[in-house]
Amino acid sequence: MPISLTDDKSADLYARARRVLPGGVNSPVRAMRSIGRDPLFVDRAFGVDLTDVDGNRYIDWVCSWGPLIHGHAHPRILEAVATAATAGTTFGAPTAAEVEIAEEIASRVPSVEMLRMTSSGTEASMSAIRLARAATGRDVIVKFAGHYHGHVDGLLADAGSGLATQGIPASAGVLESAARATVVVPWNDRDAVEAALDAHEVAAIIAEPYPANMGLVRPEEGFLAFLREATEARGTLLIFDEVISGFRVAPGGAQDLVGVTPDLTVMGKVLGGGLPAAAFGGRRDLMERLAPLGDVYQAGTLSGNPLAVAAGLESLRMLDDDAYLRLNETTDALAEGLRAAAGDRPVQVVSVNGLVTVFFTADPVRDYDGARTADTEAHGRWCRGLLARGVYPPPSQFEAWFVSLAHEPQHVAQTVEAAAAAFEVAWA
Repeated sequence: MPISLTDDKSADLYARARRVLPGGVNSPVRAMRSIGRDPLFVDRAFGVDLTDVDGNRYIDWVCSWGPLIHGHAHPRILEAVATAATAGTTFGAPTAAEVEIAEEIASRVPSVEMLRMTSSGTEASMSAIRLARAATGRDVIVKFAGHYHGHVDGLLADAGSGLATQGIPASAGVLESAARATVVVPWNDRDAVEAALDAHEVAAIIAEPYPANMGLVRPEEGFLAFLREATEARGTLLIFDEVISGFRVAPGGAQDLVGVTPDLTVMGKVLGGGLPAAAFGGRRDLMERLAPLGDVYQAGTLSGNPLAVAAGLESLRMLDDDAYLRLNETTDALAEGLRAAAGDRPVQVVSVNGLVTVFFTADPVRDYDGARTADTEAHGRWCRGLLARGVYPPPSQFEAWFVSLAHEPQHVAQTVEAAAAAFEVAWA
């Protein structure tokens, strides 16, 4: 799939966008700066076929960063949204569909007895943290370096100088007092977790059970079970952020896959079927602390929006056992093909059902420090090579590829062929 070298419409749109949008985008990674090029502007997409405004077509492995597990514009999801829209786009009042999707989620996710819907994963993370602090009467939150839980002030913290020291602001505008209430520890490091729990009265540990915001870095054997045991022993809550892994790696998310049940779970992406929807849920006794039953306030005008609920419910209903088997087959084929394409180059390919990362590192990655050793310049050249050959990868070393049920064997074969050619130029 040769790509035009003349992107006149994209260039014009980018120039216009930079006059009215910071950096010309509404979310930073879309700017494609980390791979050394300007953003592409999308015109339309169907299945895994994405077309930009200049008419260039790509095999899409971003899939809107995870929500589109069925691919773009799935007919059943479009029909569900259209049908819902004929009855009204928002009510600010309860609907039957909200009850149905909550029942569906609770039947799938082991930790969820009750849930509250939001419009974004950031809102859900923020609310889960507030609930955890109220339930425990403690302030400190422990998070892992490289894990992303939305742009919540207190969770935009970098690691301090020791294993159990408070965090420091990771963004301008984040108060030092907010960052100090967060302790940042390395992923897969049991000693660091123990040190943090011993040094502080911790309200909750929050973790992506399959972190994918530093690239996919799997938990080491027994690490998630260790987190469960360590938190229970100290009266600390365990929060799994399954915005990415939820309904993707297994019907009930990573907790379903590994058999470790957290106290609270944050969900999003697949949950909305391509529309803005997220949720947090957990044990009944915790969730009943939320207003109007309890003393923890949380609200949202568009929470449980009928169009998003319709899309999400249809998306979940299509995710049966056969769907996960097909998703796993495609994921394995892609990962194995990329490994073969890389050959003996310093590349690590990591995968779990529905997620793949190609790390440009010689050694396996077990934490954020390992991920940061990646050769980002070579990775950028590789991504530009893929785009030039009609393959749209995540434009960052620190993001995962999202496999969908719309990806077919021919898409994998074309991607692997393009990847092999792009590897040739990555270190040129």
